[in-house]
Amino acid sequence: MVLLKNFHFRFLSFSVLIAALIWIFQSFLPHIIVNSVWAVFLFVLILSYLVSFTSIWLYKKSPENFLQIKLLGMVIRILAALAFITTWVIGGEENIILFISNFFVLFLFYLVFDIYTFISNLRPISK
Repeated sequence: MVLLKNFHFRFLSFSVLIAALIWIFQSFLPHIIVNSVWAVFLFVLILSYLVSFTSIWLYKKSPENFLQIKLLGMVIRILAALAFITTWVIGGEENIILFISNFFVLFLFYLVFDIYTFISNLRPISK
């Protein structure tokens, strides 16, 4: 039961689920998945893990700064995402609209996971 509450295990499980969904869509509907989807997935995975883990760590050290921690995480996430998209578009990505839509679908999945993680961490504190 302790394993299910572990952030690293939940993040790994969620990432495996998302990777499986990408593989299924890439196998059966290749026209809706960009060729560089695995690079996008790896970037979003690393970015989300670092921002989420750092946010949880900072929140445990200083719970009174919850709003500042969340805002810092959002700013870092958005700036890194814009830098990544700009780099790939300038680099010559062929189908820009499909690339950006794939990127933001993955980005939003991990953003929802981050929100869920923070909500689940707030429940024990509110009791």
